[in-house]
Formats: sequence, structure tokens, C-alpha cells
Amino acid sequence: MPVESKLDTAKNSVVINNKIGLVSIFLLGINGIIGSGIFLLPNQVYAKIGVASIAIVLIASFLVLLIALCYAELASKFSENGAAWIYSYRAFGRFVGFEVGFYAWVLGIIILSSEIAGFLTALAGFFPALKNNYVYDLSALIICIFLVVVNYFGVSLSRVLNDFSSVSKLIVIFLFIFVGAFFVDFNNFKPFLLPKVVSDDSFYSSFGAALGIIFYAFTGFSFLPIAAARMKNPQKNIPLALILVIMTCSIIYFLLVAVSISVLGPDLEFSSLPVADAFSKMVGEWGYNLIVIGMLISIGGVILAFSFSVPLIASSLALQHQLLPEFIGRKNKYNRPVNALVITFSLCSLLLLSGDYLFLISLAVFASFVQYIPTALAVIKLRKDQDLPAGFVIPGGVCIPILAICASLYLLSNFNFKIFMFGCAGLIVGAIVYFIQWKYVKVNSSD
Repeated sequence: MPVESKLDTAKNSVVINNKIGLVSIFLLGINGIIGSGIFLLPNQVYAKIGVASIAIVLIASFLVLLIALCYAELASKFSENGAAWIYSYRAFGRFVGFEVGFYAWVLGIIILSSEIAGFLTALAGFFPALKNNYVYDLSALIICIFLVVVNYFGVSLSRVLNDFSSVSKLIVIFLFIFVGAFFVDFNNFKPFLLPKVVSDDSFYSSFGAALGIIFYAFTGFSFLPIAAARMKNPQKNIPLALILVIMTCSIIYFLLVAVSISVLGPDLEFSSLPVADAFSKMVGEWGYNLIVIGMLISIGGVILAFSFSVPLIASSLALQHQLLPEFIGRKNKYNRPVNALVITFSLCSLLLLSGDYLFLISLAVFASFVQYIPTALAVIKLRKDQDLPAGFVIPGGVCIPILAICASLYLLSNFNFKIFMFGCAGLIVGAIVYFIQWKYVKVNSSD
């Protein structure tokens, strides 16, 4: 065999061996979802609607599952990197595909920024110096540089850190739930609704706001199929992993919120770290420290998962169909998009200097639905595409995609004017970038 052929065979073997299997895909999904949201936001949900928070978690879980099923069906038909934008491109053409992809990249940067902010906020409990703006900004920059270095060397190191983070956070969470089972106080589950939201108007607005808040805790699931090309048998493993991840996270979230309500009762509304405060009340100060450590591992896992997936969106937009300048998608010898990495974390650093956590998570949820709606519509259209594999098909015809679209539109209607303005600004910027790049491609192709 010629030397070149041996080298090619060895290179292909390394690529195949570096691909992640079902267990790691599942853990990557867990890491991409369970982050700052479920640790920092139960107090916000309780303040909106009281004990009915547990029902909100179940409703959100059901709606997320509807949307995840749409992703599962499409993921079974595609093996390329990109997820939502690839589906939209195939179903609705170049412009819609780019807008969805560009927005997905922006969404990933927003989530990365908010999770790093949450990580530093939790870390400040151990190191008060982080409350100083200069120390905070420097620490954020160091984290961004560290993530660029980790991702520069490809899948192997990221996979090890991801698996460690996922397993560690699950151990801490299950310990909290197990101990919490011995501290159940049913008196704290009355009344089911806060008195201030009993009227129809208050209930409608409070219900929508609470649902939107808890939705942030699930937003990471849509990023799982983005790195499809780096996974073993993605058309089979991703749909299965998506469904398992959503079901697992739903059970965990329900139990975490239920235990927090049971232990803290009305005090939950005023707790900035509800899960840590609840465990502290159960077992003492060491419990608070353990949960904060668990929070750091959990949030760090989300950051790691997103740092792996988000640059791939920009890279796939650049390399597939030239929707972004080609240099953005260039990869190193470890098959990682270096320029996309640097640009992603440069923008992330800028957001960290100016972003507010609650504003960022609201904007992230808004941006999520900009992906969910065209993805659900793509399910309906691409079922007629005879050139695609049959793959997994959601039962019930078009009922689930239509329900997913209706749920997304309802949640979009609950955002305030400021979020709408910023959200629409993102679409406008995307359109401008698209037409500049489209004109550049046309000029070069004519030459």
C-alpha cells in the first residue's frame, strides 16, 4: 500500500475513533441542559406563581418534548453539522436557512455569556474578590481563553471533561433529591397558587412569565444535533439521546423544584441560591458548600458543551453553501474551527462586560423560539422529500409539529417590547450579513 494511502487510512481511523457514542451523546445533552437555570431560577418562578411552579415544570417539560421530537425526526435524516439551520435550508431555502443558523450562533454566544456570568456569580461565594468588576472581567477573559485552548485540541479532551462534569453534577443532584425525601413538609404546598395571581389577568401573565423563565433551563437541547458529524451513527443515536435527555431532565427538574418548595416554603421566593439554601437547611453549612460546588460543576459542564457546539454553527455556515466567509470555517489539524472559536469567544467576552443575567436568559429563550418554529415547519415539509432517508417519524401525523409551533408562538407573545426589539435586531443584522456575503459569492463566481 502506498505511503499516502496508509496515512489516509490512519487519519480516517483516528477520526472514527474520536467520534462520540450514545452514552457520551447522552451526557453531552445532560451537560448542555442542566446548568445555571435550574439552580438560580426556581425562586423567580415561585415568585410568579407559587407552588404551581411544580406544574409549570411539567408543562414546560411536555412542550419541550414536543419540540425535541421535531428535532429527533429531522436529526434521523441528516448527518451534517448544523442542526436547525441545515433543516431550514433544505426545507425553505438559502435565506431562511442562514437566518436560522446565524440566530443559532447568536443564541449560543448569549447562552455561553450568561452561563459564564452565572459561574462567576456562584464562584464569588467562595472568592468574594470576584465581586470587584476588574477581577470579574479578568476572570471571564481567562475562562474564555481556557475554553478556546480546550476546544483547539479537538473532541478527546472535551469529551473527557464533559463526561466528568455530567456524572459529577448528577451525583450531587441525586444526593440533594435523596436527602430531600426525608424533609417533606406538605404544609409548604399550600396554597397552590399565590393569592396575587388568582384573578384571570394576573394568572395569564404570571403563567406565561413563569413558563418562559423555566424554559431557559431546557434551551440547550437544540444544540445537541449541531455536532452530528462528530458522532457515531448520528441518525440513530441523536433522536434516541434527545428523547432520553429531555425525559431525564424533566424528572430531575420536577424533583429539584418540589424539594426546594418542601424545604424552604414561602422563603423560596427570597432565596438567591434556592437549591443551596434548601440543602443547607437540611444538613447544615457543608450542604450549602456542596451544592455550590455542584453548581460550579454543572454550569461549567454547560459552558463546556456549548463551547464545543457553538463554533461549529459558524463553521458549518461558512463551509456548507458559503453562507459566511470561508475563513471562518477553516479547521486545524485536530479538525476544530479555530477562527470560529476565536470569533465566538471574542463576542462572548464583549457580552460578559455588559450583559445582565436575567436579560440574557430572556433573550436566549426568545432566540430559541426563532429556531423552534422553522424546525417544526421543516418537519411537515421534509416528510415529502423523497431524497432523504425515512428515518424516525413522529407518530400522529402533523399534530405534534403543529402543537410545537402553537406553543412557541404562545411563549413568544409573553416577551416584553425590549426583548422583541433586540430579537428583531438580530434578524435584521443576519439579513444584512447574508446579502453582503451573497453578493460577494456572486461576484466571485462570475469572475
